Amino acid sequence: MGKDVIVACDFSSAEQVFTFLDKFQERKPFVKIGMELYYAEGPEIVRQIKARGHKIFLDLKLHDIPNTVKKAMAVLSGLDVDMCNVHAAGTSAMMKAALEGLTRPDGSRPLLIAVTQLTSTDQESMEKELLIEKPLDQVVMSYARTAMEAGLDGVVCSPLEAGKVHETCGESFVTVTPGVRFADGDAGDQKRVTTPAKAKELGSDYIVVGRPITAAADPVEAYNRCVKEFVG
Repeated sequence: MGKDVIVACDFSSAEQVFTFLDKFQERKPFVKIGMELYYAEGPEIVRQIKARGHKIFLDLKLHDIPNTVKKAMAVLSGLDVDMCNVHAAGTSAMMKAALEGLTRPDGSRPLLIAVTQLTSTDQESMEKELLIEKPLDQVVMSYARTAMEAGLDGVVCSPLEAGKVHETCGESFVTVTPGVRFADGDAGDQKRVTTPAKAKELGSDYIVVGRPITAAADPVEAYNRCVKEFVG
């Protein structure tokens, strides 16, 4: 599996996202469509970006009862995205239902990954607010193992946890890692962050990069820098 940089297109309108994507005339980046853009523009924005030749990670983080998630995934499977996700906290039954809904009649489906703990979560907030008293690293590995046993393809985790996820779940189990910033950049609201080069060293398969690219003075140059550091 080749490593890749996924650009988080966290925009609030089709106009904004297309103004951004129009800057990329040569290489078409793998893009993440999150809640903000999807809720603003609906499924048509996915179809339009796909038609432009981009791979898409549809980042909606489904978390509900198994039957609801299964039905929602059956709808999303028709959008021809390359990757989508659920919250591992939804339990094994929900993740298995998500897989069933996502799998098309011909057996094909996008990659399905699970969110372990958000990169904005730290040990203190996990203990005080979520009442999970185990070490964060241990929690992430437990969620990853549950996702693997449910049949999922990988997890969203911090780059700092990617290597251990591979040790726990195998090298083919995909690690998709947000919380990546350039060494000279601002960490923003992320708590567990690292650089593209360090993420590569730590074992990330995909890095998700938003503001360091989308808010850069030259987004194409920032993207190319990110690819060079992470993919080589």
